Amino acid sequence: MSAPDLGRFIAGFRRFQKSWFCRDHNLFENLVEEQSPKALVIACSDSRVDPALLLDCNPGDLFVVRNVANLVPPYEAHTTTQHGVSAALEFAVRSLKVEDIIILGHARCGGIKALLSGAAGGRDDTEFLSRWVSIAAPAQERVQESCPHCSEQELHRACEQESILVSLENLLTFPWLRERVEQGELSLHGWFFDLEKGELLGWDAATKTFQPMVRECI
Repeated sequence: MSAPDLGRFIAGFRRFQKSWFCRDHNLFENLVEEQSPKALVIACSDSRVDPALLLDCNPGDLFVVRNVANLVPPYEAHTTTQHGVSAALEFAVRSLKVEDIIILGHARCGGIKALLSGAAGGRDDTEFLSRWVSIAAPAQERVQESCPHCSEQELHRACEQESILVSLENLLTFPWLRERVEQGELSLHGWFFDLEKGELLGWDAATKTFQPMVRECI
């Protein structure tokens, strides 16, 4: 990375410092002691999709997990595999007791593109990506079955949205998470950011479609 780029990031931190430590120091005085976010957001690592920026949140508002394609693996106990997402879920649900979990997907997702291009089937030279995006393989199968004549672009978007539903389903395989949902203490949400239009869509279980929550700018 070039010195000018690093300088831009350092200047950005100075602006953050001035905004949150100089102007509103009481906020971080409280946050130093503990955090109490009400929502967990599972978002993509994509540089264009920062949930705190998209949702205009203050520090301490969100507990955020970011990974390729905003995926949640199914519950797996007693294995030797490292469980980064599962550990974050456990901390957010059992320790922080968040009240909402939002799976935040987005258009033009590179992880879903990798899935559809065959990475999940082992037909590429990635070491880790193919295994990870295979979590969304059920989404690919459903979309290909329900829309066999879709264009590549239509298939991509449908799979981006269907993968959100797969992650919502996987959340419910965690017994302590499902228990809180059944007790009405935790709500699950599937959101989709259309970065081409600037719209935010939400999964509507009644209509089984993603409906606009915030429409594009006019």
